[in-house]
Amino acid sequence: MAGKMQFCFKRYEKKYMLAPDQFATMLAGMEGYMRADEFGRYTICNIYYDTDDYRLIRASLEKPVYKEKLRMRSYGVPDDRNEVFVELKKKYDSVVYKRRTIMTAAGAVSYLHDGAAPEREDQICREIDWFMHSYHPTPKVYIAYDRTAFAGIEDPELRITFDTNLRWRDRELDLRAGDYGEAILSPDQILMEIKIPGTAPVWLARLLSEAGAFHTSFSKYGTWYKQNILRRGLPETIRKEVRACA
Repeated sequence: MAGKMQFCFKRYEKKYMLAPDQFATMLAGMEGYMRADEFGRYTICNIYYDTDDYRLIRASLEKPVYKEKLRMRSYGVPDDRNEVFVELKKKYDSVVYKRRTIMTAAGAVSYLHDGAAPEREDQICREIDWFMHSYHPTPKVYIAYDRTAFAGIEDPELRITFDTNLRWRDRELDLRAGDYGEAILSPDQILMEIKIPGTAPVWLARLLSEAGAFHTSFSKYGTWYKQNILRRGLPETIRKEVRACA
């Protein structure tokens, strides 16, 4: 699956939290405009990286003009030899830039966790090297979800995805350790993302209005952080660092 995917993206991404009836309205209204992704329904697994004081997600939640994050991603549970992506995702002035390189799961762990040389050197690896040198991040959380994706019939760069069963764990932070975790959202919540390089077509704007779907700010990693780190309180050592940087 990985070999057929893009490695660089520049696009707008809008998120919507849907109830089941809104989801049904969207699916019905997309007929004739969108076709199901060639991969159908699949599971996306991620490991998110951050500093010890969660500097990256704290900055992101403040909604700055520019923000960035690092994650390792697989489609399904990999073994040592299966391919995974190491991704830098950046957002500047509402535009999302994603750059990723491909490695074996074992090679990616050696690279990010142990400082080993990447299996193949490229420009994106050099950007990741700079990120690692600047932040010294470590794995913080595993987040997975089940995705159904659609692409535009006339404009294949228009993509609409629906994510369900969002789940997390903060132990066994290795994609090879299996797909399990605790729920982030209730079972009847569906996260829709519209990904497009420019403006949305008129039919889609009308459909969103018909479904009563409104754009929302939602981060999977940010939601986990607020639910599980902020809620139980930052350790005193981290609170001191936060105050010192304020």
